[in-house]
Amino acid sequence: MTDTPLAAIILAAGTGTRMKSDLHKVLHPLAGKPMLGHLVDAVAALGATHTVIITGAGRAQVEAFATPRGLAVAVQAEQLGTAHAVRQAETALAGFEGDVLVLYGDVPLVSSETMARMVQRLHEEDAPTVVVLGFRPAETLTYGRIVAEHGRILKMVEHKDASIEERAIDLCNSGLMAVRAADLWRLLAKVGNANAAGEYYLPDIVMLAAGEGLHSAVIETAADEVAGVNSRAELAELEAIWQKRRRGRAMADGASLTAPETVWFAADTVIGRDVTIGPNVVFGPGVTIADNVVIHAFCHIEGATVASGAIVGPYARLRPGAEIGAGAHVGNFVEIKKARLGQGAKANHLTYIGDAEVGAGTNIGAGTITCNYDGFGKYPTRIGAGAFIGSNSALVAPVTIGDGAIVAAGSVVTSDVPADALAVARGTQQNREGWAARFRARSKKD
Repeated sequence: MTDTPLAAIILAAGTGTRMKSDLHKVLHPLAGKPMLGHLVDAVAALGATHTVIITGAGRAQVEAFATPRGLAVAVQAEQLGTAHAVRQAETALAGFEGDVLVLYGDVPLVSSETMARMVQRLHEEDAPTVVVLGFRPAETLTYGRIVAEHGRILKMVEHKDASIEERAIDLCNSGLMAVRAADLWRLLAKVGNANAAGEYYLPDIVMLAAGEGLHSAVIETAADEVAGVNSRAELAELEAIWQKRRRGRAMADGASLTAPETVWFAADTVIGRDVTIGPNVVFGPGVTIADNVVIHAFCHIEGATVASGAIVGPYARLRPGAEIGAGAHVGNFVEIKKARLGQGAKANHLTYIGDAEVGAGTNIGAGTITCNYDGFGKYPTRIGAGAFIGSNSALVAPVTIGDGAIVAAGSVVTSDVPADALAVARGTQQNREGWAARFRARSKKD
């Protein structure tokens, strides 16, 4: 990257009617993060000092996303084309002198590396006025075309206005551009709408620059990187693209995926080295997995951290706030929420642990639950180190089980258990000799 200040304009004024949703199109999640968030984060990684989001319909939703992040919002009240949309950012960028990236909120997969290439191209020896990101799709459809020689643009034309010969060209315009701010506003002021759609097209600035004796350049990227979203089906296609890339990166970084196509990551998932992930594992947002962890099949993990050497699953659910200590075991049909399992602790079967702390080396028997909710509030359960909780026990919070204590199987514990004590909280067993035989005999007579 250069030392020149950088700004980004993200176009997000479309109505998104094909999504058939009350949620603004650019806020639909991709890998658990809004599409717009992917672009904002990529721009931030480049050190952009200004980001302006152009919106129209659904303005309130976009502002609710942008304002907490310190992003500016400008409104395109009428849909008069992409050049008109970009002009709405001029006030927000008044006084800015630097490079400007023009991006699209529904084209979320463009990487910060590709953005950096675009900006860098502005500062190379021949210093083009505009840098356009081009691609070569399998089907050119209705994309605008780029006529270029050796990377220098000779002509750009929208599909509606292209000749038969121009439509035969496979180099297409993604719509993404990099341009110096002073050039951008000057050229936008000259854009007209004498075209088939009667719109103000952003690509026209390339030919306007040529009319001033200036030249523009195109750099290319893969079609997948500039794929756009206009429907839920297209969003699913991008999700598949993103997930395939992320799986590849996880394996390249030292994780083993038994059935890669069945593992689903979130945008912020962190996976260590020598991690083994079984089939059909889903990572929601906010997950960090340390080195040497084994995650067996059919686990769902969200908002959780798993320390080195732990084993999770199969069929385990880690909910937000779950912290699994080093070498701990979380087995089949175990659910953990807002709870910490200490080093080497085990909960191997059919257990719910919520709002709890479990000490190192403690064993939680099958069928144990922490009764943490009374219909009004949540209450904590604290289990010390080296304790043993017998199967089918109910720990009614708030309650503390001391270090080394044992809770007998089938107990309903409603008060604290001292360290190294045995707690038995169940009805006294009574054996009535011969009762079963007499019962059966009576039943047959009836």
